[in-house]
This record gives sequence, structure tokens and C-alpha cells, in this order.
Amino acid sequence: MLLSLVVHTYSLRYWFPATIMLGTAPAYLLSWAAWRLLSTVLPARVYHKLDDRLYVIYQSMVLFFFENYTGVEIVIYGDIPKNKENIVYLSNHQCTADWIIADMLAIRQSALGHVRYVLKDGLKWLPLYGFYFSQHGGVYVKRSAKFNEKAMKKKLLSQTQSGAPMYLVIFPEGTRYNPELKNVIADSQAFASKEGLAVLRHTLTPRMKACHIAIETMKGHLDAVYDITVAYEGTLNTSSQRKPAPSMPEFLCKECPRVHIHFERVDIKEIPAEPVFFRRWLHERFEIKDRLLKDFYESEDAEKLCTFPGEGKVSPLNLSKTVPSVVILGGLMLPLLLTENGRKLYVRTWVYGTLLGWLWVNIFP
Repeated sequence: MLLSLVVHTYSLRYWFPATIMLGTAPAYLLSWAAWRLLSTVLPARVYHKLDDRLYVIYQSMVLFFFENYTGVEIVIYGDIPKNKENIVYLSNHQCTADWIIADMLAIRQSALGHVRYVLKDGLKWLPLYGFYFSQHGGVYVKRSAKFNEKAMKKKLLSQTQSGAPMYLVIFPEGTRYNPELKNVIADSQAFASKEGLAVLRHTLTPRMKACHIAIETMKGHLDAVYDITVAYEGTLNTSSQRKPAPSMPEFLCKECPRVHIHFERVDIKEIPAEPVFFRRWLHERFEIKDRLLKDFYESEDAEKLCTFPGEGKVSPLNLSKTVPSVVILGGLMLPLLLTENGRKLYVRTWVYGTLLGWLWVNIFP
């Protein structure tokens, strides 16, 4: 009986916020669809401005649960610019929670609405979300020979030419680094060795294509690249071996007490344009990440273990930035659930929104 109560209490830590976040999605999508229809006769710049504002509302609610609700402590090494910039965000990739880390940094720069993602193609099938991420400027890409360079350039150009601010999130490794997946790590290291690149131990070998296309396509629009290295505290086992980073459910279950984020700004003018030199530049950035993570997980100095070099500043997120969004979206959702017609509209939005979204993202990638 006691064990059952503990298990149910633990699962509620995840199911409560997940239910709210997923439950408000239809109300959010209906609000966005109404604005999309109204804005068809308006300049694209006007549409993007309010679309970004709507995105802030939803993602602020998400951050309420991932940051305020979990009580996770965010420690930042380096100075985030106070002014908003058009940037490409490059980070190591360990788990599904990495997407939320980008939001955590963006909201501290008042740039949350500008966040757009380069996503693997399979994520376009996510109900409602897959369609909306594409509408908000996200780019779906396939790996290796199936990579559609032309489609990516077209999507990014359509955003920049319409004046959309850009906070483009890319994970150059292409897949998550999991210390338990020895074969994936070995294949990545073998590829680096074959190409004459330094072998990395705490990240995978970065792939350059999506990064290079994004930066070159938008170079006249971009101010900088944000080079981000993320480490999750609590990912060392009793044998001092690195464990997998927390998934989104584990994060919501408060299994990560602290997230360490190393931030470095690279001016866009410092990034080489030629593919050969760009590849070397990108790999060198990941060599730096690898050293940072090696020290974080393996330092023999107990005071340096589970920290990055330099001064780490704890950066709390004020409730005033997140609670209003919870109230707004909750207010939009409740009328749908309290009446029979509202519930029917709610279900239809999930069903038809998902089907139409799948159709749209496949016709207009």
C-alpha cells in the first residue's frame, strides 16, 4: 500500500504538468489559427510579431513547469547579452530536456518568441506540435543523403526576408549523446578518426551541413553564434561514471537539482565561410565542449567536479514571467472543457488539427 502510494505520488509529479501542457495545446492552436486567418491581408512582419508573442505565452507556461515547478537551479557561466540579437544557438545534445534549455536562455534575454528549431524529420509527426513548430519557422531535416539543402535554404530565406527575428536552435551532433549507447559513441569516434579529426569522448562528432547552411543563408541577418555547453548535475553514479541525462519526464519529476550552462558568444564575422574551414571551426568548438565536460565529470579536484571553469551565477526565473501565461492558457482551456460543445471542439481540434498538420508539413516542408 505504501509503495503504491509512493509510486503514484512520483508519477503525479510528471502527469500533472504534462496534462496541463498538452491540455492547453488545442486552445492555443485555435487562438493561433484565428490570428493566422485575420493576418492574411496584413504584411508578413505583422503576422510574425504577434505569432512570436503567442509563442512566448505558451513557452512561458512550459518554463513555469520545467523551472519554477521543479525548482531546478540554473547556473550560467559567461555573460548573456542584454540586448536581443539574431543568432544561431549551437549546443551539445544529451536528452529531450535540451530543447527546454534553449528556452531558458532565451527568456532571460527577452527573446523567447524568436526561438525556432532545426528538428529531425520524424518530429513533424508530433500531433499539433509538429505542424505548429513548422509554422513558427522550424526546419525539419533528414540525415545524410536525404538532407534537402534547397528546402532548408528556402525556409530560412522566407523567414529572414519577412523580417522575422531569429534565435535558431541547432544540435550539430544530430542525435543525443548517451553514455550507455557504446555503439553510437564508437561509430562517431571512428568517423572522426577516419576524417582526421580529434576524437571526442563526451560529445559526438558534430555534423556541419545544417549549421553551415543556416549560417551562410542568414549571414546578412545574423549577429552572432551562441556556443552553448550544457551539463546536468546528478548524472554521475556511485562509481563516478557518467549516467544518461534526464529525459523530460525525469526532469519534471525533479530528478535534476541543477543545470550548468556554459555560454560563449562568437561574432558572426569570425566564422569562416568556406566549408572546409567551417568544418574545422565547428569541430574545434566541440573540442572545447569536450574538455569542459571532461573537467565537469572527471576532475580530480573535488571543488572543480560538476562545475565549469569561471564564475557560475545562479539565475532564478521570476514567477512574473511565467505565471500570467499559465493563467491565460488555463482561462482559454476551461471554457472548452466545461460545455459539451466546447469538449467536442476540443477533441476535433486534436483530431483534425493533427491530420491537417501532417498533410501540411508534408506538402510544404
